[in-house]
Amino acid sequence: MNPKSAWLAAALATFFFGLAIPSLWLNAPRALGPLDLSALDQSSTVALDRDGRLLRAFQTPDGRWRLPATTNEVDPRFFSLLKAYEDKRFARHDGVDFYALLRAAGQIVARGHVVSGGSTLTMQAARLLEPRGERSFLAKARQILRARQLEARFSKAQILDVYLALAPYGGNLEGLRAASLAYLGKEPRRLSAAEAALLVALPQAPEARRPDHHPKAARAARDRVLDRAVTAHVLSAAEAARAKAEPPPFFRKPFPNLAPHVTEALARREPNRKVLHFALDAHLQARLEQLARDRAERLGPKLTLALLVIDNASGEIRAHVGAADYFSKERAGAIDMTEALRSPGSTLKPFIYAMGFGDGLAQPATLLDDAPARYGAWKPVNFDDKFHGSVTAREALQLSLNLPAAQLLNEIGPARFLARMRGAGLALVLPKDSDAGLAIGLGGVGVRLRDLARAYAAFPRGGLAPGLIENLDDPPEAQAPQRIAEPAAAWQVAEILRFAPPPDNGAIGKIAFKTGTSYGYRDALAIGFDRAHTVAVWVGRADNGAVAGLIGRQVAAPVLFAAFARIGGPNEPLPRPPGVVTATTASLPPPLRHLRRDGPMVVATTFSSPLKITYPPDGARIDLGLLTGAEGQQLALKAQGGAPPLTWIVNGAPLDEGVNAQNQRHEARWTPDGAGFARVSVVDAKGAGDSVLVRLE
Repeated sequence: MNPKSAWLAAALATFFFGLAIPSLWLNAPRALGPLDLSALDQSSTVALDRDGRLLRAFQTPDGRWRLPATTNEVDPRFFSLLKAYEDKRFARHDGVDFYALLRAAGQIVARGHVVSGGSTLTMQAARLLEPRGERSFLAKARQILRARQLEARFSKAQILDVYLALAPYGGNLEGLRAASLAYLGKEPRRLSAAEAALLVALPQAPEARRPDHHPKAARAARDRVLDRAVTAHVLSAAEAARAKAEPPPFFRKPFPNLAPHVTEALARREPNRKVLHFALDAHLQARLEQLARDRAERLGPKLTLALLVIDNASGEIRAHVGAADYFSKERAGAIDMTEALRSPGSTLKPFIYAMGFGDGLAQPATLLDDAPARYGAWKPVNFDDKFHGSVTAREALQLSLNLPAAQLLNEIGPARFLARMRGAGLALVLPKDSDAGLAIGLGGVGVRLRDLARAYAAFPRGGLAPGLIENLDDPPEAQAPQRIAEPAAAWQVAEILRFAPPPDNGAIGKIAFKTGTSYGYRDALAIGFDRAHTVAVWVGRADNGAVAGLIGRQVAAPVLFAAFARIGGPNEPLPRPPGVVTATTASLPPPLRHLRRDGPMVVATTFSSPLKITYPPDGARIDLGLLTGAEGQQLALKAQGGAPPLTWIVNGAPLDEGVNAQNQRHEARWTPDGAGFARVSVVDAKGAGDSVLVRLE
């Protein structure tokens, strides 16, 4: 600029700052119209975990990363450096720093070119809200007036929020949070002096100072911010020297992309919602996604893995891994296998035993026959093609023997079992044009891993399956938990599964678990629980292809125990509910010692009709205050039919043989221990039984 032009610019600047600005300051804001804040609405959608940690972000429709952030989510060190470098009187001015503007004008006069700008942070926020390409006195005047409007409407913290949201950082990055995640790989809550200085420097020339493209320019700009901070007494010389020694980042890091299946699905359903809140735990989700990737890579190129973690107390889903690798076409990673209909293998067996225990057909010490048997045209065999003779129900479940499970299911009735499971929310899907048969207990149905995990969560909750919660913005309507097992039966099954033989990476007695393998080696499952969490694991191919050696115990169970190790915690066993009787086979009542008796049995019978409980009826509501008897509040139990003697069982515990038995125990009396639901069952000498559920009030 030649001297004549410089003096002319100085004269115009003096007029503009000395005369025009005061007039504009007083009269012009109304002429500009209201502030346009629409840019703040054009932010990226973000998915957050239960503690507000970022799970995933989505680009704006124009392909930008613009993540919302507020001042309380940013390290205070950043603001100290920002104000020292950009606007040291930010807290005191009303949007315009006239001293800085006059200083800038004087520098133009003295040196003939722009040395430093006079824009405040408020003026920069105004420019970001209303970007204009031209650089002129008129454009500067407009910024000043907009800055006045901002100061009149918003607090200083809110003005900084505008800057944090819209400041450019190079490429398609806008806003401090996006820049911190992309360049530093971290949220801006905790920043070193070097990191904060870099983020202060970049918006001044975002493309020329991009650390992934121009690391030298980025470093030089960062160091100038540090020098200014020393001059302003924000940092000591020693702190600045240490910060300058830190190398700047040289490449952009990927944004977090945790729980892609559920976050993508919700973002599509709610396109106008900018913040999505989930019950997930981001740290646990990341650990389990890595576990799934590592194990799938070991197993084979087309195998994938799904995993769910449920908080037993709340029913909230803490981790949701829909596939081993969301972006893998070979593994069909975009398919959420927690929602796919697959065979459960042997994982339904615990519910068979729980129903048998609750109905009074068997107890853990009851003997069952693991011997060749035929049910019509169906002849089940064990997985190892061996027979073990008479085994207790406990042993049969721990060893996952097929024949005892089929024997018990035959006594329960497969249609009745199917109805009970469906009534409790476990949606079992029969093959097309088929009826409920005994094969449903060995995996001959379809089920979603999500539903199966929820059903297993009933065991540590006294038999009540929780409603699952994953989206915290719109949780499902409150509903009463659905009973899938009686409290005593749920605990008995849990204790049996807690001492099942663990895989090589597990310890016995820590986790109650069950594995399953589908016919044809297409699905391998392992589902386990302790007092705090329920974890479900599925391994297989998304295209339903068979895989030789895909066995639940060998493939899925190690993943289950590894998942529990990443969750951490003491793996506490379940508390024992009141009234549960621990008995050996010999100490059980005779009808409960053996589910099936070979050879003739001579029984003096008066009743030839089917055994049925006549009182109380199923579903009855009974007022405890109306109960009377020789020993206080007693409930009369009555049955008809069957082959006496009968054994009465309440909540999984046999009644004392000497308690008011009449007519060979077709009538008995029971003293309730309080209000609540109770399962009353009766078994005759031939093993036939009936069961009702009543509510005591």
